Amino acid sequence: MSIAAYCQTVSQRLEKISATARLDAQVLVAHVMGVNRAWVLAHQDAGLTPEQAQRLEEALVQLEAGDPLPYVLGYWEFFGLEFEVSPAVLIPRPETELLVERVLEWQRAHPKPRLGVDVGTGSGCVAVALAANDPYLRVVACDISGDALAVARNNLQKHNVCDDIDLVNCDLLSAFPRKPASSPPFDFICANLPYIPTEILKELSVSKSEPWKALHGGLDGLETIRELLQTAPKQLAPGGMLLMEIEASLGAQAKKLALAAFPGANVYVLRDIAGHERLVVVETA
Repeated sequence: MSIAAYCQTVSQRLEKISATARLDAQVLVAHVMGVNRAWVLAHQDAGLTPEQAQRLEEALVQLEAGDPLPYVLGYWEFFGLEFEVSPAVLIPRPETELLVERVLEWQRAHPKPRLGVDVGTGSGCVAVALAANDPYLRVVACDISGDALAVARNNLQKHNVCDDIDLVNCDLLSAFPRKPASSPPFDFICANLPYIPTEILKELSVSKSEPWKALHGGLDGLETIRELLQTAPKQLAPGGMLLMEIEASLGAQAKKLALAAFPGANVYVLRDIAGHERLVVVETA
């Protein structure tokens, strides 16, 4: 069978489980062949070896069983970089790139060495994207999951940013107690925390494949965000910035909580590429 025939067969098998079956088929064939998608499109008459065909079938079985494509591949792209992923971490999503873009915009407007913390780092995609794109940024990346931090460590090594990012195993900001006389340590705080309300999450297919603990934001989706806002004011330096990704329906509520935690700060909500409210930003004086 030619590559074209394999792509067509795979696409037909994936149509019931993927809205992007044709693209997924091309990506999957490229993966088992060890080439990129552009090569596959340019060599439609080429064939697969028996070993490649066997790996393709095994991957298809995983997808048909409900495993997400990024977990089957073992990697996914975020902010133009490729990241290792596994069921221990959430799959990086394009809407989270808004968080990285906002920090980099802020840094370009006021360039200087800064220390930030990425709370709930997961695969480390936010921390790595920041460090890889601005040499002035140093990041502490923390997560409650040791398995997630193992994935993040691999991604730090992959992108040569081990000297710019420190990994810390802790719950939210619990590893950074601040004495009254000391200065707040962080110039910026990034947080892509669990934010999906319980009843909404139960209806989403993502709840069956990605780590529930990294998705579930409690009954109203704001449980973990409230916890972060209890300690964040003591950890954010004057003139600093806090960024929290939120569920699309929670913009007004999350903004109100942020204003209560940071009275007098500039608090606003940014929309993602789909037009949904996605990021609460706090800028302190």
